[in-house]
Amino acid sequence: MRRLCTGLLLGAVLCVGPVKAAEPLELLVLGSGGPGAGGRAGAGYVLLLDGTPRILLDAGPGTFVRLGEAHLDLGQLDIVLLTHLHVDHVAELPGIVKARAVASRADIRFKVFGPSGDAPFPSTRRYIDLMFGRDGAFAYLQDFAGSVGFDTTDLQGLTEMTTLLSQDGLVIRAIAGHHRDAPAVIYRVDYKGHSITFSGDIDANGHEALTKIAEGSSLLVFNDPVLDPPDSPAALFLLHTAPADIGRIAAAARVSGLLLSHLSRDVDEAHDAVSRSIGRSFAGPVVFAADGLRVRP
Repeated sequence: MRRLCTGLLLGAVLCVGPVKAAEPLELLVLGSGGPGAGGRAGAGYVLLLDGTPRILLDAGPGTFVRLGEAHLDLGQLDIVLLTHLHVDHVAELPGIVKARAVASRADIRFKVFGPSGDAPFPSTRRYIDLMFGRDGAFAYLQDFAGSVGFDTTDLQGLTEMTTLLSQDGLVIRAIAGHHRDAPAVIYRVDYKGHSITFSGDIDANGHEALTKIAEGSSLLVFNDPVLDPPDSPAALFLLHTAPADIGRIAAAARVSGLLLSHLSRDVDEAHDAVSRSIGRSFAGPVVFAADGLRVRP
């Protein structure tokens, strides 16, 4: 497949298609859309360490197809980070788990991290059990192509940045986000001098935590389905962050670059206005995500 490179971010090429040289840390955007059906896959990303896919962050509708299109070797994909349990962020997880099982046909043990529960939302542990447990909807996957198991951690009370995993130079940290009534988590991944922070869906009550954990990140992946008030539906402003605030947070956190994702049709039709709004506070590069985009921060 021919490699298509779309631009520059942080001095690194953003590409769709295979990348020949392995970078220490690389981001593949599986899904850049949401929350509505706007022609993109829902939110989802794979992080590659030294060219090997290791981490899945969210798994929105359509990410299963995008994962197949990327022709990745899934044999080492074993870490799952879930920002929250809205359907547009987790609906495709069963399919991706099955794809991983089919790819390796060996015993698998996933490390899963996600928010604790608060009705009507289950905890991540409960969600995994509902999907894959003994009485779960997809219990057959437990021994479909080798045994499939899950070590699931519910993240609760993360008022300060907390290290979830530190192994072989990989460090994953988290802090509580805020997405109205849905328990939410912000993640930061550091590896060999490179770092990516994922906002998840976040409202104004999560801005301080995001600024703290994103400090000095090579790349901040910020969910942006809304325009500045009053140009998007009012209900969305209770759940998400508008471009003007995105710019202020990116500047305060002194991140090197900004990747906007989880994009709605409103945002797709107003790239120039969104870029101008962010640019009033943040002088760094701003890129709009696309399904299949590869970023080397």
